[in-house]
Amino acid sequence: MNDDDLLRYGRHIMLPEIDFEGQKKLLAAKVLIIGVGGLGSPVAIYLAASGIGEISIADHDIVELNNLQRQIAHDEKSLGQSKVSSCANRMNAINSKINIIQLDIKLSGEQLLSSVAKADIVVDCTDNLKTRFEINRACVQQKKWLVSAAAIRWEGQISVYHCGNKDSPCYHCCYGLRESGSKELDQTCSTNGVLSPVVGVMGSMQAIEVIKLIIAKGDLLVARVLLFDALSMQWESMQLPKNPDCPVCGQVQK
Repeated sequence: MNDDDLLRYGRHIMLPEIDFEGQKKLLAAKVLIIGVGGLGSPVAIYLAASGIGEISIADHDIVELNNLQRQIAHDEKSLGQSKVSSCANRMNAINSKINIIQLDIKLSGEQLLSSVAKADIVVDCTDNLKTRFEINRACVQQKKWLVSAAAIRWEGQISVYHCGNKDSPCYHCCYGLRESGSKELDQTCSTNGVLSPVVGVMGSMQAIEVIKLIIAKGDLLVARVLLFDALSMQWESMQLPKNPDCPVCGQVQK
């Protein structure tokens, strides 16, 4: 790190859990963010500000007026632009030293597997179960860490999945029963609404878990889910069981 880096990241370096070595790990890390909407916006902004060395952002949508209520990486000047371009501009304005890879596509199939394989950590900021299941399968196949969150109405939830570890549950272990034609697939903020700060809270929590993973400090949300209710302003933590017969991760070995 040079003098500018020491000044920029000084408040991180002051933390004994991070220090110089931890910040170096952040600068060397590669993170893939899938979806740069309500959740992905704060994740991308905070990870860029924190000095994650390489951040890939994937999204195939364009910025629309109804996005601006909660997707803080974008603004009125971004209307009609691709979300990855708009988000990358915002990230670059905060930290021009990091490498931002723009994936203006809907990641799926081999492209998803390839992008997941190149990352140290995958952050799922998508808004539908079908896509989350596909991301989870890719992370299990490539044995990558997955940080997943969701938000709807006044509620949010977040968990971390140690994909590739036979003792840790994957996303499918916990939510697989909803995959086969359940009406739960329609439970998105576009059909139910969402309070804008709730996605900010959950996205910020995702960024925190990513940083903890990289510096290997603190207790991670592995095998448990943290639930947030903004109306009652309460948090609840629940354990997530491993399904030994899970069709996605049941055969995974360490």
